Amino acid sequence: MTLAKRIIPCLDVDSGRVVKGVHFADVKDAGDPAELAKKYSEQGADELVFLDITASQEGRDTMKNVVRKVASVIDIPFTVGGGIRKLEDARDILLSGADKVSINTAAVKNPELITQLMEIFGKQCVVVAIDVKRRYCDDGCEGKKTFKDKKGRRYWFEVMIYGGKQGTGLDATKWAQEVETRGAGEILLTSIDADGTENGYDIELTRAICKSASVPVIASGGCGKARHMLEVFAKADVDAALAASIFHYEKSTVDKVKKYLKRSGIKIRI
Repeated sequence: MTLAKRIIPCLDVDSGRVVKGVHFADVKDAGDPAELAKKYSEQGADELVFLDITASQEGRDTMKNVVRKVASVIDIPFTVGGGIRKLEDARDILLSGADKVSINTAAVKNPELITQLMEIFGKQCVVVAIDVKRRYCDDGCEGKKTFKDKKGRRYWFEVMIYGGKQGTGLDATKWAQEVETRGAGEILLTSIDADGTENGYDIELTRAICKSASVPVIASGGCGKARHMLEVFAKADVDAALAASIFHYEKSTVDKVKKYLKRSGIKIRI
């Protein structure tokens, strides 16, 4: 049985406000987290993702009071990430109303944490976020899975941490396999190169990760139109499409996007 594809609005939160940037930089205010969450829930969003985007780089905990406010106004599955470094952090977030926790920097720094979270809270609670940048092979690509662009130049996909500020040297395709092996229930995949551009998802990256891992993959980064979601569902084996700008700036609504996808032959919950 084919599962329905999911549409997931994303709240990138900084200092208690929803923000949106381009390539993880130049962020602008987009509104109040609880107000936006309530609106998206009422429009028929399948899930909601809340990312405290500066918690890891500032070395602080996620804003639990904001998480609680959001949780109190929605009745859909709710994933929270940012600043979760240990089991206690995850427990606090789940007790604040989240259904799942998302880890990125902490997973790279301490891969054992993925397994610990899975063993205590269950695989369905553990989302590993993978933020990725395209790297050309000018300095060599030894041991990396490489791809070619239209000009024949070779490149690979690098995992980035601390909100996209720091490279890891990790090949995203291999890291996706490892996080699955360690117990991740889902991968939230973001292309930093596509983020905020509204030019569409990075199909090649998304395909590569879907082929590397068999857990559900959420595509993120680059959505500007409903047809970008149609494209990523048609061309890559993703389970969900995550978007921010298209909804925050009211270029479309969740219910309109879902009707368009259904008309286009995508299995979706209306």
